Amino acid sequence: MSQGLIDDAAGARLGLPARPVEPETGPAPGRGVGLRRIGRFLVRRPGLLLSVLIVVLVVLASFWPDLFTSKDPLKGVPSENFRGPDGAHWFGTDELGRDVFSRVVHGAQLSLKATLIAVAVAFVVGSLIGLVAGFVGRWVDDVLMRFVDVLLSIPALFLSLALVTALGYGTVKVAVAVGIASVASFARVTRAEVLRVRQAVFVEASRSCGARWYSVLGRHVLPNAVGPVIVLATLDFGSSILAVSALSFLGYGAPPPAPEWGTLISDGRNYLANAWWLTALPGLAIAATVLATNRIARALDGEWSRQR
Repeated sequence: MSQGLIDDAAGARLGLPARPVEPETGPAPGRGVGLRRIGRFLVRRPGLLLSVLIVVLVVLASFWPDLFTSKDPLKGVPSENFRGPDGAHWFGTDELGRDVFSRVVHGAQLSLKATLIAVAVAFVVGSLIGLVAGFVGRWVDDVLMRFVDVLLSIPALFLSLALVTALGYGTVKVAVAVGIASVASFARVTRAEVLRVRQAVFVEASRSCGARWYSVLGRHVLPNAVGPVIVLATLDFGSSILAVSALSFLGYGAPPPAPEWGTLISDGRNYLANAWWLTALPGLAIAATVLATNRIARALDGEWSRQR
């Protein structure tokens, strides 16, 4: 028995008031602790830190391209055509003397815009289908999942090509086509998570207490089922960049001279023999962005969960 407890017992026998209990001192939980944990998590993983930096740079280039270059991506200087990468032109120049680095930076705006639209369409439509199928069940589940199976039976790129042919050319239409082609994966993951959460003890307890179905759905099912879907959205961000760039490469994106990433690679393939940078450097930008988003998704999926 500690000395403090002995003193309190003796004081009680003598009729003395007990000593006030001093609160334990320790680090107060708050935003500072959370930021320190995130900082330590990133510092211990330099690859993840580099991936976050790449994604931040791409986002900044999409919204504020003037932070990285002041050159006009559409204005060319014919006397400087096919100039290799140097201090004046980091990514060289193309056949019209346009700065390739400036075109890659400004092209990030078009490509990222299309990717965000595609992921948003897939996330909203797919999650809604999976949520209804998993929560309602019965024949509604059967009908919706058979529709999802039909979508899964068609390769995503072929489905995107068919949709964009029906919708027409343009960045937004390409994004919608890519998003619809990704609906099936979101629907399946959302349905699986809703079925898992629906059978949990706290959901059954909430129902037994007389809670309305929309209250159970909004307060218990959705918050506990959305985590894996967000991770899938991060993974789908990288695959959507590839799909949007592929359709732009085939000529379905924004019309020239818009500097979409896929269009830049398509324009440079005719000059691979004497101007490799026209294709290699925009392709490197796409590859770095896709790999960075995949690395972040892997960290969200497993590494961060184990550290919590």
